[in-house]
Amino acid sequence: MTQPTFQRTARLVRSALLAAGVAAAAPVHAATFKLTLLTPADDPRLERARVERAVLGHPGGPVVDALKVSLAEGQTELDVAGAKLALEVVEVADASAAKAAAAKAEKAGAAALLTDLPAAWALAATDAVKLPVLNIGSAADRLRQADCRKTLLHLLPSERMRSDALAQTLMARRWTQVLLLTGPSAEDRERSATAQASIKRYGLKLVGSKPFKLSADPRERDQANPLLLTNPATAGPYDVVWVVDSDGEFATTLPYRSALPRPVVGDGGLVPVAWSPKFERYGAPQVTRRLTKAAGRPMGAHDWPAWMAGKALVAAAVAAPKGPAAAWQKALFEAELDGSKGVSMSFRPWDGQLRQPVLLTDGQSVIATAPADGVLHPKNTLDTLGADAPENLCQAR
Repeated sequence: MTQPTFQRTARLVRSALLAAGVAAAAPVHAATFKLTLLTPADDPRLERARVERAVLGHPGGPVVDALKVSLAEGQTELDVAGAKLALEVVEVADASAAKAAAAKAEKAGAAALLTDLPAAWALAATDAVKLPVLNIGSAADRLRQADCRKTLLHLLPSERMRSDALAQTLMARRWTQVLLLTGPSAEDRERSATAQASIKRYGLKLVGSKPFKLSADPRERDQANPLLLTNPATAGPYDVVWVVDSDGEFATTLPYRSALPRPVVGDGGLVPVAWSPKFERYGAPQVTRRLTKAAGRPMGAHDWPAWMAGKALVAAAVAAPKGPAAAWQKALFEAELDGSKGVSMSFRPWDGQLRQPVLLTDGQSVIATAPADGVLHPKNTLDTLGADAPENLCQAR
């Protein structure tokens, strides 16, 4: 055989072997799991003025950005397992639209729904389907308790988890005398009741509770005056001011304006959140940088649950790449996840809530994490945040 002929033959053999290797490595047909994310149309949380205000714990951009980052990170695992996740984003205007969109997605073959919706909308979507539903937008405790559903999972920490995290932190610092300020909305009043339950649970003392109201009416100016609201002559002596302000405008201006030189916590000052771009442990900076690179903004408190939802869906698809639906759902509900918070996280069987540490931040750094040191639990200290199994009100599981 001449040298040129030998070289040509060798090249053909190498090409054939390479092609055979690629064919062996790649699955003939990847199983596709369709995902549908339901988001509010004209989302008021993402109005320019609100985003620019950058209130701690409020959304800084659409959660789909973090979800896409997470799915992209899991692509290699999916390729090896022979699975594919296909995402569709659907905007809905109200609860009835959410219900219709969920039913349409199920009919079109969706394997799971994700909802970044108010509690009532998320519940309507969940009741319309038999699919697993991942709640990444509502912290309402009722979705984990009286209005829980067997197929509903929660990635965002509940309001009770956040208030428990704050109460544990106050207890650890011996800031036991609490002055509570509550905003005028129905959501504020509901969250204030949750805060009071956490204050009682962890042995703190509520020394005073006052309403506040931001108003353009000069006759109501005193209702938002920090010095009057925190006057110890009327409020009593206190170690800390806990402010409940879902809007955030009043809470962000309260630190350093109280009558006594005391810390502010809650929705201003020291705030309990699912994630902070200032968190610097367990690979957290790399997580934040990946979203910054993809979306031009750091990962915030509402991005992390979407990112975790993507990780859970990838884990389920890798564990049960060919189904059936029951195997896929079982893998999803039993997933053990790493969320760059230093612990393994899983879904609670009694309410579908993802166990997770909560970060306490002032926006400049992460001051503490909860569960706080010294808080004990017979099985898992993460279950000291939120409703534990003995106090569970969920009847659907």
